[in-house]
Amino acid sequence: MKRPLKFAAFHALFFLLAAHGSTSQAVERPASVWIETRTMPAAEAVQAAAADERFVYAITNSQVAQYDRATGERLASSSGEARHLNSGFFWKGRLYLAHSNYPLTPERSEIKSLDPATMQLQTFKDFGDFGGSLTWVVRVRDHWWCNFAKYGEHNGETFLVQFDDAWHEVGRWTYPPELIKQLGWYSLSGGLWRGELLYVTGHDDPVVFRLRLPADGQV
Repeated sequence: MKRPLKFAAFHALFFLLAAHGSTSQAVERPASVWIETRTMPAAEAVQAAAADERFVYAITNSQVAQYDRATGERLASSSGEARHLNSGFFWKGRLYLAHSNYPLTPERSEIKSLDPATMQLQTFKDFGDFGGSLTWVVRVRDHWWCNFAKYGEHNGETFLVQFDDAWHEVGRWTYPPELIKQLGWYSLSGGLWRGELLYVTGHDDPVVFRLRLPADGQV
Protein backbone atom coordinates (compact mmCIF):
# COMPACT_ATOMS: atom_id res chain seq x y z
CA MET A 1 0.00 0.00 0.00
CA LYS A 2 1.30 3.43 -0.96
CA ARG A 3 0.57 6.48 1.16
CA PRO A 4 0.77 9.75 -0.75
CA LEU A 5 2.84 12.51 0.78
CA LYS A 6 0.19 15.19 1.16
CA PHE A 7 1.38 18.62 0.15
CA ALA A 8 0.14 20.04 3.44
CA ALA A 9 2.62 17.77 5.18
CA PHE A 10 5.35 19.53 3.24
CA HIS A 11 4.44 23.03 4.40
CA ALA A 12 7.67 25.05 4.25
CA LEU A 13 9.64 21.86 3.73
CA PHE A 14 10.43 21.64 0.04
CA PHE A 15 11.70 24.09 -2.49
CA LEU A 16 13.38 24.44 -5.84
CA LEU A 17 17.05 25.25 -5.70
CA ALA A 18 16.69 26.94 -9.05
CA ALA A 19 15.12 30.38 -9.33
CA HIS A 20 11.54 29.36 -10.10
CA GLY A 21 8.78 31.72 -9.04
CA SER A 22 5.89 30.41 -6.94
CA THR A 23 3.01 31.77 -4.90
CA SER A 24 2.92 28.77 -2.55
CA GLN A 25 3.99 29.40 1.03
CA ALA A 26 5.53 25.92 0.99
CA VAL A 27 8.30 27.08 -1.32
CA GLU A 28 11.43 28.39 0.42
CA ARG A 29 14.51 30.23 -0.76
CA PRO A 30 17.71 28.19 -0.98
CA ALA A 31 19.64 28.29 2.29
CA SER A 32 22.99 28.35 0.49
CA VAL A 33 24.51 29.04 -2.90
CA TRP A 34 26.04 26.23 -4.95
CA ILE A 35 29.08 27.36 -6.91
CA GLU A 36 30.55 25.37 -9.79
CA THR A 37 34.24 24.78 -9.07
CA ARG A 38 35.23 22.41 -11.87
CA THR A 39 33.92 20.46 -14.84
CA MET A 40 35.34 17.27 -16.33
CA PRO A 41 34.50 16.19 -19.90
CA ALA A 42 33.14 12.63 -19.97
CA ALA A 43 31.19 11.25 -22.92
CA GLU A 44 29.59 8.60 -20.71
CA ALA A 45 28.12 11.09 -18.21
CA VAL A 46 24.65 10.75 -19.72
CA GLN A 47 22.80 9.19 -16.80
CA ALA A 48 24.87 10.01 -13.71
CA ALA A 49 28.27 10.42 -12.13
CA ALA A 50 29.87 9.29 -8.87
CA ALA A 51 33.28 9.64 -7.28
CA ASP A 52 35.59 8.12 -4.69
CA GLU A 53 38.87 9.57 -3.39
CA ARG A 54 40.86 8.91 -6.59
CA PHE A 55 38.44 8.46 -9.46
CA VAL A 56 35.31 9.82 -11.07
CA TYR A 57 32.83 7.38 -12.61
CA ALA A 58 30.69 8.51 -15.56
CA ILE A 59 27.54 6.45 -16.03
CA THR A 60 25.71 5.87 -19.29
CA ASN A 61 22.91 3.39 -20.03
CA SER A 62 25.07 0.32 -20.51
CA GLN A 63 28.51 1.23 -19.21
CA VAL A 64 30.52 2.94 -16.48
CA ALA A 65 33.78 4.73 -17.32
CA GLN A 66 36.52 5.44 -14.79
CA TYR A 67 38.40 8.77 -14.94
CA ASP A 68 41.40 9.98 -12.99
CA ARG A 69 40.09 12.60 -10.61
CA ALA A 70 43.26 14.70 -10.76
CA THR A 71 44.02 14.65 -14.49
CA GLY A 72 40.66 13.84 -16.08
CA GLU A 73 42.22 10.97 -18.06
CA ARG A 74 39.87 8.13 -19.02
CA LEU A 75 41.33 4.97 -17.49
CA ALA A 76 38.88 2.09 -17.88
CA SER A 77 35.34 1.06 -18.74
CA SER A 78 33.08 -1.53 -17.18
CA SER A 79 32.34 -5.03 -18.40
CA GLY A 80 29.16 -6.91 -17.67
CA GLU A 81 25.63 -6.73 -19.04
CA ALA A 82 23.56 -3.58 -18.50
CA ARG A 83 20.63 -2.05 -20.35
CA HIS A 84 19.55 1.07 -18.45
CA LEU A 85 21.86 2.13 -15.63
CA ASN A 86 20.94 5.23 -13.71
CA SER A 87 22.24 6.79 -10.50
CA GLY A 88 25.27 5.50 -8.58
CA PHE A 89 26.66 5.77 -5.04
CA PHE A 90 29.60 4.32 -3.13
CA TRP A 91 29.29 1.99 -0.15
CA LYS A 92 32.09 -0.08 1.37
CA GLY A 93 34.39 0.55 -1.59
CA ARG A 94 31.97 -0.52 -4.31
CA LEU A 95 29.81 1.49 -6.68
CA TYR A 96 26.11 0.60 -6.54
CA LEU A 97 23.87 1.56 -9.44
CA ALA A 98 20.16 1.55 -10.15
CA HIS A 99 19.34 -0.58 -13.20
CA SER A 100 16.18 -1.45 -15.10
CA ASN A 101 15.00 -2.77 -18.45
CA TYR A 102 13.25 0.53 -19.28
CA PRO A 103 11.39 1.06 -21.61
CA LEU A 104 10.50 -2.63 -21.87
CA THR A 105 7.55 -4.19 -20.07
CA PRO A 106 6.97 -5.88 -17.75
CA GLU A 107 9.33 -3.63 -15.81
CA ARG A 108 12.29 -5.31 -14.16
CA SER A 109 14.63 -3.61 -11.70
CA GLU A 110 17.98 -4.47 -10.16
CA ILE A 111 20.79 -2.96 -8.15
CA LYS A 112 24.11 -3.47 -9.91
CA SER A 113 27.48 -3.31 -8.16
CA LEU A 114 30.82 -2.36 -9.67
CA ASP A 115 34.22 -3.38 -8.32
CA PRO A 116 36.52 -0.40 -9.09
CA ALA A 117 39.57 -2.70 -9.19
CA THR A 118 38.19 -4.98 -11.91
CA MET A 119 35.48 -2.70 -13.38
CA GLN A 120 33.18 -5.74 -13.44
CA LEU A 121 29.43 -5.11 -13.18
CA GLN A 122 27.40 -7.68 -11.24
CA THR A 123 23.81 -7.95 -10.06
CA PHE A 124 23.60 -7.21 -6.33
CA LYS A 125 19.82 -7.29 -5.84
CA ASP A 126 17.11 -8.41 -8.28
CA PHE A 127 13.67 -6.93 -7.60
CA GLY A 128 11.98 -8.50 -10.60
CA ASP A 129 8.78 -6.65 -11.50
CA PHE A 130 8.34 -4.34 -8.50
CA GLY A 131 5.84 -1.95 -10.06
CA GLY A 132 8.21 0.62 -11.53
CA SER A 133 11.66 1.21 -12.99
CA LEU A 134 14.43 1.64 -10.40
CA THR A 135 16.10 5.01 -11.04
CA TRP A 136 18.05 5.67 -7.85
CA VAL A 137 19.16 3.83 -4.74
CA VAL A 138 21.13 4.88 -1.66
CA ARG A 139 21.93 3.31 1.70
CA VAL A 140 21.47 5.47 4.80
CA ARG A 141 21.30 4.53 8.49
CA ASP A 142 21.27 0.77 7.84
CA HIS A 143 18.42 1.01 5.35
CA TRP A 144 18.16 0.94 1.57
CA TRP A 145 16.13 3.66 -0.11
CA CYS A 146 14.94 2.85 -3.64
CA ASN A 147 12.97 5.01 -6.06
CA PHE A 148 10.75 3.20 -8.58
CA ALA A 149 9.75 5.52 -11.41
CA LYS A 150 6.63 5.65 -13.54
CA TYR A 151 6.45 7.76 -16.68
CA GLY A 152 3.99 9.61 -18.87
CA GLU A 153 0.49 10.08 -17.52
CA HIS A 154 1.33 7.67 -14.68
CA ASN A 155 4.42 9.46 -13.37
CA GLY A 156 2.49 10.56 -10.29
CA GLU A 157 2.64 6.91 -9.23
CA THR A 158 6.43 7.09 -8.81
CA PHE A 159 7.22 5.80 -5.33
CA LEU A 160 10.02 5.63 -2.77
CA VAL A 161 10.58 2.46 -0.73
CA GLN A 162 12.61 1.95 2.44
CA PHE A 163 14.05 -1.55 2.98
CA ASP A 164 15.87 -3.06 5.94
CA ASP A 165 19.01 -5.20 5.63
CA ALA A 166 16.90 -8.30 4.92
CA TRP A 167 15.07 -6.43 2.14
CA HIS A 168 11.83 -6.26 4.08
CA GLU A 169 9.81 -3.24 3.05
CA VAL A 170 9.36 -0.91 6.03
CA GLY A 171 8.02 2.21 4.33
CA ARG A 172 6.59 3.49 1.05
CA TRP A 173 5.77 7.00 -0.14
CA THR A 174 4.67 8.84 -3.25
CA TYR A 175 5.56 12.44 -4.10
CA PRO A 176 3.56 15.69 -3.87
CA PRO A 177 1.56 16.56 -7.02
CA GLU A 178 3.24 19.99 -7.03
CA LEU A 179 6.60 18.29 -7.50
CA ILE A 180 5.34 15.85 -10.14
CA LYS A 181 4.01 18.76 -12.21
CA GLN A 182 7.57 20.06 -12.51
CA LEU A 183 8.69 16.82 -14.19
CA GLY A 184 6.53 16.92 -17.30
CA TRP A 185 6.17 13.36 -18.60
CA TYR A 186 9.35 12.20 -16.89
CA SER A 187 10.11 11.12 -13.34
CA LEU A 188 12.78 11.40 -10.64
CA SER A 189 16.25 10.18 -11.58
CA GLY A 190 18.45 10.88 -8.57
CA GLY A 191 18.22 11.08 -4.80
CA LEU A 192 20.48 11.74 -1.84
CA TRP A 193 19.87 11.99 1.91
CA ARG A 194 21.56 14.74 3.91
CA GLY A 195 20.52 14.50 7.53
CA GLU A 196 16.73 14.39 7.64
CA LEU A 197 16.38 16.02 4.24
CA LEU A 198 16.03 14.19 0.94
CA TYR A 199 17.34 15.89 -2.21
CA VAL A 200 15.94 14.59 -5.51
CA THR A 201 16.44 15.52 -9.16
CA GLY A 202 14.32 15.08 -12.24
CA HIS A 203 15.17 13.74 -15.67
CA ASP A 204 17.07 16.60 -17.28
CA ASP A 205 16.27 20.01 -15.76
CA PRO A 206 19.03 21.56 -13.59
CA VAL A 207 16.72 21.64 -10.55
CA VAL A 208 17.06 20.00 -7.13
CA PHE A 209 14.03 19.44 -4.89
CA ARG A 210 14.40 19.25 -1.12
CA LEU A 211 11.95 17.02 0.77
CA ARG A 212 11.24 15.78 4.26
CA LEU A 213 9.21 12.69 5.14
CA PRO A 214 6.02 13.38 7.11
CA ALA A 215 5.81 11.91 10.61
CA ASP A 216 2.94 9.60 9.63
CA GLY A 217 4.32 8.63 6.23
CA GLN A 218 5.47 5.09 6.97
CA VAL A 219 3.27 2.21 5.87
